[in-house]
Amino acid sequence: MSRLVGSIVPEALAELLNGVDLDHKVGLTVELLTVGDEGWPNVALLSAGEVVVVGPRQVRVALWPDTQTSRNLAARQQCTLTLVQGGAAHYLRCRAAPPMPLDLATGRRLARFDMTVIHHLVDEVAYARLESGAVFSLAEADETLATWRRTVDALRL
Repeated sequence: MSRLVGSIVPEALAELLNGVDLDHKVGLTVELLTVGDEGWPNVALLSAGEVVVVGPRQVRVALWPDTQTSRNLAARQQCTLTLVQGGAAHYLRCRAAPPMPLDLATGRRLARFDMTVIHHLVDEVAYARLESGAVFSLAEADETLATWRRTVDALRL
């Protein structure tokens, strides 16, 4: 059962999504849920190299600019970030500012969304512990980690 615990990103989540030590955060998956024009939910899977907590209520994400997720977020500004940590599911309901271009040194251009956390909910039960959410591995770890570092550095500015 989920319960509202405030509007601040807890320290444990902020540490996971601080953009530091990315080599050890490969596999961490953050789900970004938006709603499309037809009212259907849309899920995007993000890595620790695409999400950065920059303040107690501030989160930034980097998305491909021409995706359904970017269009949904630009149109409706509401989303939920979900991830598993500490035996529970965490849901950060956020309101996004309009997208801004995020230029990386490689010439790659992403869309940066600055988000304010409105609600932090925790979903947990006494009789079970949630061990993990979606987990992935990297096909080209060195190249991907270098891209993540550039992305996180750009998101911090």
